Amino acid sequence: MQPFIPTRLPLPDMVWEPHIPRLGKANRSLAFFDGILRAVPGADLLLAPLTTREAVLSSKLEGTQATLGEVLKFEAGEAPKEESRRQDIGEIINYRRALRRAVNVLETKPFHLNLLLEIHSILLDTARGRDREPGRFRTTQNWIGAPGTPIEQAYFVPPRHQILPEFLDNWEKYYHAETLDPLVQLAVIHAQFEILHPFSDGNGRLGRMLVPLFLYEKKVLSKPMFYLSEYMEAHRDVYVGTLRNLGKKPDAWEEWIAFFLEAMDSQAKANAAKA
Repeated sequence: MQPFIPTRLPLPDMVWEPHIPRLGKANRSLAFFDGILRAVPGADLLLAPLTTREAVLSSKLEGTQATLGEVLKFEAGEAPKEESRRQDIGEIINYRRALRRAVNVLETKPFHLNLLLEIHSILLDTARGRDREPGRFRTTQNWIGAPGTPIEQAYFVPPRHQILPEFLDNWEKYYHAETLDPLVQLAVIHAQFEILHPFSDGNGRLGRMLVPLFLYEKKVLSKPMFYLSEYMEAHRDVYVGTLRNLGKKPDAWEEWIAFFLEAMDSQAKANAAKA
């Protein structure tokens, strides 16, 4: 397989009209969820278990097996016996640390690529991720496939590392652009990040972490609390399949945006109920 050739942002010939009904639903659900966030006293503390649950589910999409209960027991002083479980829990705790660090920086500065590198370094601050270039954009070709799969049998081969600086700069500029609607913008930002796959490891978790950070920075939500991984885990095949179709069929971006908006609407309702 040849490395994927990405599209520069903003997407050319973007078709907005078909997404208007989904946009209305998703924005209403997000506004309702944000109303709950504003009304709950001490939301950061009371909703902390939901943040941990998001870390668990986002890591599970990457293959970890630790449960929310095991993380809570670990933090209460009861470590699991299996080394693999302890490493899983370490990755989940790192996810929360990276998210908190990003939020602290966003209080005074806009999102930037150096922050992306910093939170990636925190995310991979474990024995399992220490050898995967934490805090550095990749300088080699990577690919996605079954464990042990050669590049010739990969599901997806991200762009060549030589063009990453150009497209990451374009991605960062689009992140800060003013568009017709931030939710469609976020759908494109998330997908383009996964296409670029700019790190040797941790791309999936970091890409999903961008969702609450973007919503918070764009003031769609008053707090960086939005947990999308539950929906993505429940619809894993559609999530992965729709992303992999990008660049393969003419209407692939429209299909992805439609899926993402449905995910935002559904998960906003679920998050509101949990909150």
